[in-house]
Order: sequence, then structure tokens, then C-alpha cells
Amino acid sequence: MSAAILEVRGLIKDFGGLRAIDGVSLSVSEGEIAALIGPNGAGKTTFFNCVTGIYLPTEGEITLDAGRGEKKRLNGLKPNQITALGMARTFQNIRLFGKMTALENVMVGRHPRTRAGILGAIFRGPKTRAEERETVEKSHWLLKLVGLGSVLNEAAANLPYGAQRRLEIARALATEPALLLLDEPAAGMNPQETVELEALIRKIRAELGVSIFLIEHDMKLVMQLSDRIHVVDYGVKIAEGTPAEIRENPAVIKAYLGEEG
Repeated sequence: MSAAILEVRGLIKDFGGLRAIDGVSLSVSEGEIAALIGPNGAGKTTFFNCVTGIYLPTEGEITLDAGRGEKKRLNGLKPNQITALGMARTFQNIRLFGKMTALENVMVGRHPRTRAGILGAIFRGPKTRAEERETVEKSHWLLKLVGLGSVLNEAAANLPYGAQRRLEIARALATEPALLLLDEPAAGMNPQETVELEALIRKIRAELGVSIFLIEHDMKLVMQLSDRIHVVDYGVKIAEGTPAEIRENPAVIKAYLGEEG
């Protein structure tokens, strides 16, 4: 088993008197495609929001080892600080800059990896100009990677839904993450777009070496794609295992998979 890139221990998140996450522990290994599943309201997005710094956990320990020196504790860090450490995410609801082009959206994602400060932007010396060229080239390359190389100058709002989802992934990849979190990446996609998404996720791991952790309701996609699956119900982790193990787990069948028929 590869070393853990993400480790979560005893995570609790309370909202007033409501406990949304109740003592969840899990890890994602380097090079792994892992999934977090569970019924609606099980606490999956709340878990992602705690891990990525949007919510401050009530209790528990979150650490990231992105291969950039040492294991870093994420508790209390802001989302941009966590991104800089090597973890990026997409959201359930698409959050693109609609009036900006596809290329500009990806270029925005390069910000954590650029070094030019305010003075560099004002005086635009050789280093700043070289960095700008590198940003454009890297962003264009990422658009081609996700199959959007031909629409780099299209406004994001004008792209088809499936293309907007892929653009969000390209923008997250622009931060050069070691771990990519995808929140419902197949939501709203038709069957063909979902097949293309599966191929893209595999390609990202194979070509970029990025570990992937996704929340997804499409059970067919989860079972085909995941190395390991974590299951939560009412904020409690009820199972962990391979797709074959999860498919046969009575607690999972009762809590979630039974809903599928």
C-alpha cells in the first residue's frame, strides 16, 4: 500500500446542536482513486468542506502529505493556503467565471504557482513576462488534456454543461495539486459525458500522477473507477473497502445501495 497523501482522524463537525460529521476517520493513498459515498444528507460535502478549509472542524485532525517536504496539518488553514500545499477541488455547483474565456479561467487557477508580485505586474520585467508566457502555455496544455483545446477563446458561460465540468477540472489542475477532490463531477451529465469523464479521471491519474478523491452518486461510475470506497450515513462512517467489498456489505446495501432498486 502506498503512503497516505490525506489522513483524517476523528473528524467532527457541529452546526449548533446538529452533528453533521461524527468521528469520521479515513485516508487516501498516493496514486489512489478513492470515493466517498452515502445517501443525500449523509455529510459528504460537509466532509469535503472541512478538509479544504471552508469549514473549521469542531474536532479531529486533518493532515496532507503532498510530497513537498513534510506532512502538513490543515486544521485552521484557509482554502487558498491548502490549495498552495497541493490540494485542489471542484464543487457540486459549477463556479466558473462565465464572462471569461476558457483559457482565462484556467489561467486564474495558476495563481498559487506564480511568483510575480504587485511590482512585477506593474513594471512587467523579463521574469514577469516569461512567467506570463508559461502560464498561458500551461493553461492551453491543460485545456487540451481535458479535451477543450479547440474552445480556449470561448466564454465559459457559452460552453455545453459537460464542457463546463471539464473546464472546472482543468482550472483545479492548474494549481498543480497532488490530490484532486471532485464533488459530484458527473452530476447533470448524460451517459456519454459520464463515460468521457471516467476516461478523463483515469487520464489525469496516469499522465499527471494526481491522486483523486471524489463524491459521486452515480454508483456505476464509482464502482468502475474507484480503488477504495468510503461510505458515510448520517455523518458516521459505516464501511470502507474495494468496490466488490462495498457492493456486498449489508450496512451499505441497507443505507444506500438499496435505494438503487
